[in-house]
Amino acid sequence: MRIRAGYEIAYDCLGPTPMLVLLSVRPERLADLLTPQIMSVTPELPVQAYSDIFGNICHRLLAPAGRITFASEFLIADSGEPDPVDLSAEQHPIEQLPDETLQFLLGSRYCETDALMDVAWKAFGRVPGGWRRVQAIVDYAHDRIEFGYAHARPDRTACGAHVDRKGVCRDFAHLAITLCRCMNIPARYCTGYLGDIGIAPIDAPMDFSAWFEVFIGGRWHTFDARHNQPRIGRILQGYGRDATDVAITTSFGATTLATFKVITEEVVD
Repeated sequence: MRIRAGYEIAYDCLGPTPMLVLLSVRPERLADLLTPQIMSVTPELPVQAYSDIFGNICHRLLAPAGRITFASEFLIADSGEPDPVDLSAEQHPIEQLPDETLQFLLGSRYCETDALMDVAWKAFGRVPGGWRRVQAIVDYAHDRIEFGYAHARPDRTACGAHVDRKGVCRDFAHLAITLCRCMNIPARYCTGYLGDIGIAPIDAPMDFSAWFEVFIGGRWHTFDARHNQPRIGRILQGYGRDATDVAITTSFGATTLATFKVITEEVVD
């Protein structure tokens, strides 16, 4: 299938403001692009691309005072298949994990493993390791948190979401990631496009989505604690330890969001 995706995001800057931007698809999806993925910046100014420590494609720039707008629209090919399910995927002993997965066992800014360790072991200590344990964690996070855009809060952590029992997709992901790490399962935070493909249309503005991946059965697998069902058409932009590592924009100065539009839809011939 083909998916049309893109965005228009604008900020009002009080003064000259350095910014980091993560709006490109991951390198693994570049070969799927059917049209160029070009980020336009208004007003025109120098933009430097770089690869962060996780291999995400990022840009840095110095935004002038006033309004700055980022926009892009592209077509990308997708398999049209839902997220794979592998009930046989087993959990690895820590001593057998690849070195690069170990950082995803540790606590991070939004994932306080120390605060939820007892909760995790009491709830999932007797659940068989591997896929079934991760799915039990996803079920728990999905049932624990009430979704609502009005519940969004940039400083809410996994522990906060567990206590508040409300949040948005990033809160579902942070809670599930933290509980997985408590159970010695490497888990990383993911962000990207996820349209209403293969499901009934949702009466809400399109947004970027957050989900997570765990390392079991020798590779990374996708899970989504907010939706708790395999979905079609995920377009990964970046992954990291938590939302801090893959913020769509990071501003080093005073900015106000002025426009936020996201497109993700199947192209039907």
